[in-house]
Amino acid sequence: NEGWYPPGHGDLYESLYNSGVLDKLIEKGKEIIFISNIDNLGATVDLNILSHIVKSGCQNQFIAEVTNKTRADVKGGTLIEYNGCVKLLEFAQVPKEHVDDFKCVKKFKIFNTNNLWISLRAIKERVMTGTLERDVIVNHKALDDGRNVIQLETAVGAAIKNFSGAFAINVPRSRFLPVKHTSDLLLVMSNLYTIEEGVIAMSPERQFPSTPLIKLGPDFKRIQSFLKRFQTIPDLLELDHLTVTGDVYFGRDVSLRGTVIIIANHGERIDIPSGSLLENKIVSGNLRILDH
Repeated sequence: NEGWYPPGHGDLYESLYNSGVLDKLIEKGKEIIFISNIDNLGATVDLNILSHIVKSGCQNQFIAEVTNKTRADVKGGTLIEYNGCVKLLEFAQVPKEHVDDFKCVKKFKIFNTNNLWISLRAIKERVMTGTLERDVIVNHKALDDGRNVIQLETAVGAAIKNFSGAFAINVPRSRFLPVKHTSDLLLVMSNLYTIEEGVIAMSPERQFPSTPLIKLGPDFKRIQSFLKRFQTIPDLLELDHLTVTGDVYFGRDVSLRGTVIIIANHGERIDIPSGSLLENKIVSGNLRILDH
């Protein structure tokens, strides 16, 4: 089973066509399909973008949403101009000697959110004529038994070069809110975000437009372990950076502000007491609160 792996999402176009879903959508009068990553909680239908597409007579067959890079997005794919057309460049496609350049937010200021608006008829035409080219992405991975393998993938956004009138829109960061790791989950479960009419938005009480950078150690990797380590989710409204490593537990109504680093020594445990306020603090060693 270790030999099986996901081949990327680049085969979405053929899947829509071969399954008959593409024709059914066109028969129902649908013209545009909105595609996004399933884990992106910020990917909702934006009526402003949709209105632009409709007013232009659907001349723009492919629109990609991009947003400004932050420290947490240095590996995110970006759009470049290559041989006169727009092309998606993924991190795995960058030669080792240029990785630092790719990660530089001054040289590559935006990254692809994978929120895509595409003409259904244009998809059908490209699939039927065999003119839907996508670069194969080569990923070097290691299996649990130590064997080195190569995974070949394609990306849905890489098809941008095949569509006429394709371009990108720089959207607010709020349209990119992925939950891939428990560190992301901590953000969206906190008071940093509110939900209004099904749309997740950053709390107006947050004084900074950027989200905090959160790094949780292996003890927080699994959902069950993550949840049991928080009696309640801490107040993160004024947090800038959080790093937690080791066997750490949080009490109720904890507030974290500025830069907070918590490191439990191997074999020891840290309990952050209920009601604690940690602002620009480093907590290390052990701190155990026992019931009596």
